[in-house]
Amino acid sequence: MGFTIGGIRDLRSSSRRRGRASEYATTVAEYTGLWGWDVVPGARAARGGRVICSCGAADCPSPGAHPLPFAPPVPAGSTLDAAAAAWAEVPGAAVLLPVGRSFDVLEVAEAAGRHALARLERMGVPLGPVALTPDGRALFLVAPGAAAELPQLLYRMGWDDARLDLRGLGRGDHITAPPSDYAGLGPMRWLLPPALDTAGCPPEARLLLGTLAYVCHRSAGA
Repeated sequence: MGFTIGGIRDLRSSSRRRGRASEYATTVAEYTGLWGWDVVPGARAARGGRVICSCGAADCPSPGAHPLPFAPPVPAGSTLDAAAAAWAEVPGAAVLLPVGRSFDVLEVAEAAGRHALARLERMGVPLGPVALTPDGRALFLVAPGAAAELPQLLYRMGWDDARLDLRGLGRGDHITAPPSDYAGLGPMRWLLPPALDTAGCPPEARLLLGTLAYVCHRSAGA
């Protein structure tokens, strides 16, 4: 089965009627088929008196925020049927996106991220998707390689000596994708959703980094 935007929307409409499990399968199909991202099934977490990870490890270092070791990834380009079939094997899994393949991530505090996004939009800077975590972080998707280049980029821009609440995520990292729950804290959300012209070609980090570093620096001094 091929992919069309209308087909995704139709499947989304019917998935709401079939329940949450089907909704997640539809999200996976959208991420792999429309945006060209690999998807990895991830652990979930429940919070009560303590955090319990669905992986079963009592000493899990990242409860509800890591891939399931026994579940294979759903590769980019998977058809709707293939994505749905793969997710049916891991009901209840969180949707994770591997970093370092299609994109890297620049992570800042949510308040700084919102401020920076407004400035970047006014400046006409090309932007990729931006996600929000339930614990107040903003994740800017940028071109792969940004995490490894981040120290050098900050040095060139004169921000290497500044204490910035900014970090890069690269190969080997994963982010939890909306609308999955992150670490038992609540659902992930899109501040700037993916689009056909941004998901597959996120901007170079250097285009965003000066503004992100400036806003982070101002926020730290506020």
